[in-house]
Amino acid sequence: MAACAAACRSRSPTPRVAAAAPRAAWSASRYSSRQRGLRKFNIIFFPAGAKPTRTVATLSHFAEVFIYETEHHNGIAELLEILGSIINGFALPLKEEHKMFLLRVLLPLHKAKSLSVYHPQLAYCVVQFLEKDPSLTEPVVRALLKYWPKTHSPKEVMFLNGLEEVLDVVEPAEFQKVMQPLFRQLAQCVSSPHFQVAERALYYWNNEYIMSLISDNAAVILPIMFPALYRNTKSHWNKTIHGLVYNALKVFMEMNQKLFDECTQQYKQEKHKERERQHQREELWRRLEQQATCSPALPPARPAPPSPPPADDRALTHHTIEQEAQQLRKGGYNSKPAPLLRKKSELPADSVTVKALSDHKRADPYLPTPPDVNNC
Repeated sequence: MAACAAACRSRSPTPRVAAAAPRAAWSASRYSSRQRGLRKFNIIFFPAGAKPTRTVATLSHFAEVFIYETEHHNGIAELLEILGSIINGFALPLKEEHKMFLLRVLLPLHKAKSLSVYHPQLAYCVVQFLEKDPSLTEPVVRALLKYWPKTHSPKEVMFLNGLEEVLDVVEPAEFQKVMQPLFRQLAQCVSSPHFQVAERALYYWNNEYIMSLISDNAAVILPIMFPALYRNTKSHWNKTIHGLVYNALKVFMEMNQKLFDECTQQYKQEKHKERERQHQREELWRRLEQQATCSPALPPARPAPPSPPPADDRALTHHTIEQEAQQLRKGGYNSKPAPLLRKKSELPADSVTVKALSDHKRADPYLPTPPDVNNC
């Protein structure tokens, strides 16, 4: 902290002294030490009127080392907090180097394993850029989709939180450029077996501004989202998701009844074609099995796989959606997720194991144990 103290004592710190201050500010591993360094850093740069370009270049160096080399840093959250204040003061139009800083430094921070430590500060910095230059919406959204986690559900929930903050400030014209890949990803999140991911994605339908964007582009968004919503009306294991799915379907139906009916018919036609292809495959395997049984040189054929369950061809209308939603409410549906409980696994009973346990006899009479040992 000597560098920070030296810079604080100087009324006009030199570039060399000022450049050494950030390194000293975040070299400490303790949170309290980093907070003191953060206050000293603010005293150094902001009242002294240091140039933002030099400050951003110095701080971006630490972020680049964290992203591309070590993936370990003690003060990334505090660093992003300072960057948020600096970005808020950027003059318009934004310089090209500031845009490159967003694309090459801030957005790659989403792929780090320790994202949960600094995600609120990072989301704030990204939103500040979009408020100053809406044309950055497309590269920002495509970068988020590029770094979207595949197997880390808590991180996926964080991405959904950050994406909603981005959509809250997006312009309608910029939204149209990214709505197709964006809602394809949201459809995957709605279909996720992890109920928190599906729940967080379905909460987008409670955001009034996002719903206004969806309403203006329903002809493009509804065909993308409809299959995922339709499948989850019965197939998802969580009842909370059922209620949220029916809410989303009801909103879509109220937006455009004609388009909703067209999507329903198109989905049923696709499922009918899929069943026909499945039937053709089963018929082909049946003929191959018959040929195999007629040939004595071949080993006996294995049993055919079971047929898929019958498809759900019920018609989705406003009445059926309301009826299903009322049944969920009567059955104890609650919009708030229930606390997670750990249940014991129910293993199938093995007849051989059960018979062996029942036939087992203790060998106590044959053991040379003194009679008074058990009485000790």
